[in-house]
Amino acid sequence: MLRDIAWAKLNLTLEVLERRPDGFHELRSLVAFAGVGDTVELAPQDGLDLRVEGPFRAALGGTNLIIEAAQAAKARASGLTLGRFRLVKMLPVAAGIGGGSADAAAALRLIARANDGTLTDEEVSALAPELGSDVAVCLKSRPAVITGRGEVVRAVVGFPSCGVVLVNPGVKLATAEVYGALDAAPLSVSLEDLPPGDLPPPDFAGDFERLMAYANVRGNDLEQVAMRLAPEVRNVLAALSGLEGARLVRLSGSGATCFAVFATPREAHRAATMLAQREPDWWIASSMLGNPVSA
Repeated sequence: MLRDIAWAKLNLTLEVLERRPDGFHELRSLVAFAGVGDTVELAPQDGLDLRVEGPFRAALGGTNLIIEAAQAAKARASGLTLGRFRLVKMLPVAAGIGGGSADAAAALRLIARANDGTLTDEEVSALAPELGSDVAVCLKSRPAVITGRGEVVRAVVGFPSCGVVLVNPGVKLATAEVYGALDAAPLSVSLEDLPPGDLPPPDFAGDFERLMAYANVRGNDLEQVAMRLAPEVRNVLAALSGLEGARLVRLSGSGATCFAVFATPREAHRAATMLAQREPDWWIASSMLGNPVSA
């Protein structure tokens, strides 16, 4: 049995630029990963199957991205062995933290491990954006700046060790609905005429204050829309802002999960414990923030 973790993705910043002709949006986002996630397992064998467990099992519907990832990998390399997947769904669904994308990325990593080089890193990287805009950054699960529609990933240097509290009030926000309500202006140039690059990703040199200076001047352009569609988000943001030691409070992605960043994981844990006592019906988690793969 092979096992991997699908780490929760947080958009510390999210600048939505313009709407592309293909329906996606050009964006720029600083992404980091929390030390909480779904567990994905694979027992390599003939055939393809998926069993889902965990507290958010019932919230899933339709075709699971794990199955789509496996089928796409098989189409790319017909001799692959797939097998029986087990997903323990610990992250809220439709929550802005890349749960489905992280699950798909974990499935691709497991398939590559199970087939010992038959599916190359280059092939996995090519498959990722075909499955979803966030799958590419979830493959490495390391701090990065993402651009394009999210498929262009450039690693961030020197992301500092810090803590985070994640909160979901128990409401779903569909990504397409939130972006649709944003009503962004159409792209002013063709996709072919977009500049090939962007500013180089930041080097935080392990400095927490440098990270805060970068993130505090860049918001989440979907936050106001999300609060209109789900007023509970406003309550969560207010509660997080009142926690002692909270330095950056934001909506993640299209929501409805919000987060607060702290200087240390210990501060985050203490704040999460206090908040859970006041709001027992919310999903609340605390962890380190940054690169859980190496933690």
